[in-house]
Amino acid sequence: MGLNRYKLGSLITPIDERNTFGYRDFYGINIHKEFMPTVANTEGLDETKYKVVRKNRFVFSGMQTGRDQCIRISMYAGDNPIIVSPAYTTFEVTAVDIVLPMYFFMLFLSKERDRLGAFYSDGSIRSNLDWERFCDIELDLPSVSVQQKYVDIYNAMIVNQQSYECGLEDLKLVCDGYIEDLRRKMTCEKIGQNLTICDCKNDIGLSVESVRGISTSKEFIFTKANMDGVSLSNYKIVKPKQIAYVADTSRRGNKISLAINDTQDDYLVSSISIVFDTNKDKLLPEYLMLFFTRPEFDRYTRFNSWGSARETFEWDDMCNVEIPMPDISIQKAIADIYKVYTTRKQIDEQLKEQIKNICPILIKGSLEEGKKVADYEAL
Repeated sequence: MGLNRYKLGSLITPIDERNTFGYRDFYGINIHKEFMPTVANTEGLDETKYKVVRKNRFVFSGMQTGRDQCIRISMYAGDNPIIVSPAYTTFEVTAVDIVLPMYFFMLFLSKERDRLGAFYSDGSIRSNLDWERFCDIELDLPSVSVQQKYVDIYNAMIVNQQSYECGLEDLKLVCDGYIEDLRRKMTCEKIGQNLTICDCKNDIGLSVESVRGISTSKEFIFTKANMDGVSLSNYKIVKPKQIAYVADTSRRGNKISLAINDTQDDYLVSSISIVFDTNKDKLLPEYLMLFFTRPEFDRYTRFNSWGSARETFEWDDMCNVEIPMPDISIQKAIADIYKVYTTRKQIDEQLKEQIKNICPILIKGSLEEGKKVADYEAL
């Protein structure tokens, strides 16, 4: 048996299981085909309307496939059920004698498949990939035995990446434990006396390549804004070791957008951002970031944000933040551990990306092996 072609819809079955079990773990899926906890406010929501996602069940959203050049689809691998919006379609691979669920998911971890989905999308503005059109997509599949061989390779890479990831949380626990110990043993001080606001505009001609956005995950990211024709003269410069944040905390998933420039390059951020430096003889910016990256700080900034239509955490509010300030040598020791954590976290993200990039190669290898089997059987 070589390759056989199937319509996607003949391999899967929609599952509309509603949450009558009281599950409260709300999730969504992103363009990276990953599950993520929802950032929306779920207080007071009727969770019985939400759909249950169990292990090996798929979640699909055809919305804006054409705009994003991405088919939003993911397979849930967790043991504990979660719930997703009723706007999502949930389904299972039922023709397991034809296609393995993991192999099915691997087929969608490629830009080529995303482009095909975008091509099939319909609509002038939203460019959605409707469920019926999704089910009409045709797949060439090798035998299950060939699929299993390449699924085993993929799973082995995932296990290695997850083993590496487990060590990350141990490092984070060391940092968090050290900080909690300091909070118990030391008097907290306001950080404002060791901060200096920086308002240096772009008078040195930095280009659009230097423009960055500030994410709620406490990182600088390449800007998603359309920069065509935008003057950069009013943009603020963020020099190495300086910190920038967006005062507006509304509609950001109860988090504050904040980041440190831990590179050797100057960045540009929007003029609405607040940029500041620390007195490095008293307060290391890397040590300060340890507190800024804690969920407690996000809750603190939201609680202390003020406004009606837009709630903001202003500069005075930032200066009133209180933390323990041990000797610089102690700050450096904790910051060094955290630096190892952030470096390893970046490596972990690179490993995840590499695994995704290898998936199309594995699929190609499985299809080529399937063709060889067909050629051999034809002899």
